[in-house]
Amino acid sequence: MGGLSHKPHHRVLYLSHGAGPMPLLGDDGHREMVDNLKTIAAKISKPSAIILISAHWEAAVPTITQAPNPPLLYDYYGFPKQAYEIQYPAPGKPDLAHKVSSVLSDKGIKSILDDNRGFDHGLFVPLKIMYPEANVPCIQVSLVKGLDPKTHIQMGAALASLEDDNLLVIGSGFSFHNMNAFFAPRTAEMDRMNADFRHWLDDTCANPNLEETERTRLLVDWEKAPAARFCHPREEHLLPLHVCYGVANRACSAFFNLEIIGKKASTYLW
Repeated sequence: MGGLSHKPHHRVLYLSHGAGPMPLLGDDGHREMVDNLKTIAAKISKPSAIILISAHWEAAVPTITQAPNPPLLYDYYGFPKQAYEIQYPAPGKPDLAHKVSSVLSDKGIKSILDDNRGFDHGLFVPLKIMYPEANVPCIQVSLVKGLDPKTHIQMGAALASLEDDNLLVIGSGFSFHNMNAFFAPRTAEMDRMNADFRHWLDDTCANPNLEETERTRLLVDWEKAPAARFCHPREEHLLPLHVCYGVANRACSAFFNLEIIGKKASTYLW
């Protein structure tokens, strides 16, 4: 066939999803986050489908939900009864799951299709805020055990070749995720470290003057950033960002600085 090939342009969003179900329970510490997600949903066109990479799922190889109607996983504990009664009956999209598996395979990345796993709170909490009608088909993709940043950028690069129009790829994590710090008395030193890392991350994701090879290098070597291991003692909440960057391969078009339960966090939109 002649003519120019169509290069799909997917919307990409890395979001900080807050603490468990609290954003859906009216918690004051999540008000900025809830308002921000509503603003973003109003700003972008409604997607035909969502591919969401959640911090709350790790597997030996990228694993993809393919059930037509996945259940919800209430993968949190110690919350009030209503936290376990939340409903979000978004349909799955088995044909998209197969396409994701295929584009990963094209890049030499083995994957597994999963018939049974439901949607975890990394999906249903932010999406209930953004698309409360639950009428956008969704699939979830796992992180890869070992949490290698380069692997996750490569996963995103594979997803970028999906031909479907108007997809929204979401990395659902938290740009600050030191659980002890959320419960410790707040100190000026902790606030400084939180701010230093956020400033580094904002600049890395948003600076239009960075070459993409340099942006990639910074994200791969994220542990060298100021206060990196204070903000992420374990990096599962950061690596959905690497998948997002792999899809976009450019500076984000907008970023949002939020305070979530007393900590500085960011959301990035491409």
